[in-house]
Amino acid sequence: MSRIALVEDHERMADLIVRGLHAAGIAADVFHTLESAWRPLNEREYGAMIVDRGLPGGDGLSLVRRLRAAGRLTPCLMLTARDALRDRVDGLEAGADDYLPKPFAMEELVARVRALLRRTPALQPAELAYAGLRVIPEGGCMRAGDDVVTLSPAELQLMICLVRAQGRTVRRHSLEQAAWGLTDAVTPNALDVAVHRLRKKLAAIGTDLVLANTRGQGFALETGDVAD
Repeated sequence: MSRIALVEDHERMADLIVRGLHAAGIAADVFHTLESAWRPLNEREYGAMIVDRGLPGGDGLSLVRRLRAAGRLTPCLMLTARDALRDRVDGLEAGADDYLPKPFAMEELVARVRALLRRTPALQPAELAYAGLRVIPEGGCMRAGDDVVTLSPAELQLMICLVRAQGRTVRRHSLEQAAWGLTDAVTPNALDVAVHRLRKKLAAIGTDLVLANTRGQGFALETGDVAD
């Protein structure tokens, strides 16, 4: 799974982290408080979570303890301004898997998130393939033969979802959540605009696959003419 949860109250910091993760092919849902993060993290399957210790309403460790008590084993990277040994020990004993003090290099954060993602069986492989089409998450692109085209972060998540479906129809709601998550505002036609662009990009690399619309249901990768 390439989508993670980020629990960070500082909006500028959250935006920088999201941008850095998107550049690495990792999408993130952002939550600014402990309570807003609790239900999604307890009900959804995320590949990993990044949790800041200093949050409105309490220590981020309390969220991790609560999730672990509920049986949620999502790998966790703790962020903190503290770097004392006792703080690191407290984080690990609360159920965190890794610990990164601020300030940090974005490259290090991305590397640590990738390491956590590798612990989950749902992690996407380095490449996903279907009917001669290859999607390369870390490269932010898709390829057919020798032809390659870049993908925006939202387009990348859509193609990951569609390729994993291996020709089966994926519902609109599932595609919207894959591309924009729970926290991004999605305009009514955002998915249709993204599909239009993906159809052009599929045609540009000469694949036999088309992005077909099953009316009232969703979209699927099929061989043949596009059904609008």
